[in-house]
Amino acid sequence: MDVGGIEQAVRPPTSDHRLSPLAFRPSPFDLRPSTIDFRPSPSVGSLSNEEFGVVQAWRDGVESPAEFSVLVASEVMVPMRDGVRLATDVYLPAEVGRPDQRAAGTFPVVLVRTPYDKRTALSRATGEYFASRGYAVAIQDVRGRYRSEGTFYFLTQEAEDGYDAVEWCGTQPWSSGKVGMMGTSYPGWCQTAAAVLDPPHLATVVVNQAGANAYTSSVRHNGAMELRFVAWAFLDAATNSAALADPRLAEAAGAVRASEWIDRLPLRPGLSPLAMNPSVERWALDLYTTGDHGPYWEQPGFDFQRHWGDHADIPMLLLGAWYDSYTRATIENFNGLRSRKRGPVHLVMGPWTHGAAAVDQSFAGDVEFGPTAPVAGNLARDFNHLHLRWFDRWLKEMDNGVDREDPVRWFMMGSGDGTRTRDGRLWRGGEWRCAQDMPPAGTKQTGYHLLPGGGLGVEPPTAETSSTSWRFDPHDPVPTVGGNISSLSEFHPVPEVVSAKIPIEQRWGLYVSVGGQDQRTGPGVHGAGEPYGPLSSRTDVAVFQTEPLTEEVEVVGPLRAVLHVSSDAPDTDVTVKVVDVFPPSDDYPEGYHLNISDSIFRMRYRESWQDPTPMADGEVYEVEVPMYGTGAVFGAGHRIRVDISSSNYPRFDVNPNTGEPIGRHRRTRVATNSVHHDVSRPSRVELPVVARRDVAARPDGVDGRP
Repeated sequence: MDVGGIEQAVRPPTSDHRLSPLAFRPSPFDLRPSTIDFRPSPSVGSLSNEEFGVVQAWRDGVESPAEFSVLVASEVMVPMRDGVRLATDVYLPAEVGRPDQRAAGTFPVVLVRTPYDKRTALSRATGEYFASRGYAVAIQDVRGRYRSEGTFYFLTQEAEDGYDAVEWCGTQPWSSGKVGMMGTSYPGWCQTAAAVLDPPHLATVVVNQAGANAYTSSVRHNGAMELRFVAWAFLDAATNSAALADPRLAEAAGAVRASEWIDRLPLRPGLSPLAMNPSVERWALDLYTTGDHGPYWEQPGFDFQRHWGDHADIPMLLLGAWYDSYTRATIENFNGLRSRKRGPVHLVMGPWTHGAAAVDQSFAGDVEFGPTAPVAGNLARDFNHLHLRWFDRWLKEMDNGVDREDPVRWFMMGSGDGTRTRDGRLWRGGEWRCAQDMPPAGTKQTGYHLLPGGGLGVEPPTAETSSTSWRFDPHDPVPTVGGNISSLSEFHPVPEVVSAKIPIEQRWGLYVSVGGQDQRTGPGVHGAGEPYGPLSSRTDVAVFQTEPLTEEVEVVGPLRAVLHVSSDAPDTDVTVKVVDVFPPSDDYPEGYHLNISDSIFRMRYRESWQDPTPMADGEVYEVEVPMYGTGAVFGAGHRIRVDISSSNYPRFDVNPNTGEPIGRHRRTRVATNSVHHDVSRPSRVELPVVARRDVAARPDGVDGRP
């Protein structure tokens, strides 16, 4: 069979997945030496990371040099166990000066499995980078996406397909038999799903920003729905294999504004634009309406946490970020796998938002951290170089010191003075630190108690009876302003004269703000209306805050809220948000209310995820609300604030308060909800607090402020 210029014999996979070899020859798509400049990129200036134990051994360490040309084989159709073939681009080292000749020998394989099109410029750059350094690289469209065959179903297909892809890579004549995987977000899920089946040739993974348990956070969230994946369905509808085969379908799906349909929730079968692509509508409605936990959510592709014990015992590098949509999952995976596997298992937590591009940014949303924040110049020359050092150690057995580094590196946000930078962002600052554990040793879970009158303190309340109530109207939810969000996006219109020149994926963009933001509404906030102002001024937001801090408070690790809640509705939600309140300044005359972490809890699931139970009018229930972790300094003069409400839209779906089946309601009602904070019902947020250590000033007196 001739596929993309590659002569390929295709046979059904055997039991050990050893397939017939490919005969590589020049591809009409691309076959030439790499056009990428392989010179090391200049390092970004460092503040004082080495003073905090982040040893920058990467600057002088041994590594694979860029010594090969690159041979590319496009659209290699790799068969899965059921006969469906997945389109794969393969990059191989080639002889310098003879780019049409594969280099002699065998090479470890880097595998990327993606739903985001393997033929992007970024994918090509990745393939060329590693192939020029002595790796074979396979970049594959997952089932039902772009040029791969079959039908896409969100996450559930990736365990078996991932296993088969790993074993195919590990048994090719150009393979050394060692396969490493890499990728961000969905390609990160692809790694974990494959790894729980323990494919024999899988030797290591580098998972950037991916899930642990889709039910408890990242798809659903403590019973609610993260609406980013309803939005993501509209992307799938316009870019999957069916849409590529039918330009009219792709054009129609690409004209849909996802926000307009999310504002109309609930979606009903056959009555939204997703019905144009039935396979997409099926998985989207399944995610949205399957609110109760059960076998559906226990599949390896969804519930990696449940299968930690089955995971391949291999070296693992897990990367996450404090403002990422997978913050909670990344830390859960690190602690869960490290306690079960020899690994080693390493963790990096940066200050970034979601995505591979974000790791080399110095900001998250409206907040600037300075030149020590990016990977580039601080943890490695660039993000690919960070992967290269890991792969060199575990796929090529190079003694580059990676295994002797501290297992935990995290960025502590908050050494800046809160002024406004030249780019208009809040100057937050920060530095990298190292530890053996997350949270680090010496961290103490400290309860900050909700107090009568809106106070917040480490001493429990003494009042015999005390509560704060608010009116929650599903038709007027609290707007989302920043936070741990990704993919809450839609196709943005472009002028007709240039629309044909702009790929549809490049029109896909966020319609909410992400990362750190001042918690105020304005014309650009989705769902907000006049009069604009601080979220804390809304009557449906209960605010509790400390007095101005007399000294800094450092918080590192996962957060948790323990709340005592009542309602007059049979079901409702409670939301929790931790905020760093900056005092008024010349740059911010009204202060700055910076979001640190938030979460939600659907009250029908307070007793069981499997068997929802209605609330009784006025009865008080205790609920534990897991929150996303952080690494943040609350400065002297700041206040620690906790906002309690019942909505955060469109980050989460809005509870109709009626107790009807999830995603199928036809009515809404206003609920009066209360949080109780008295001697017998001490509602609180628990923060992992560590002692602030002395920080040596830079000898040149420069603070790194942009």
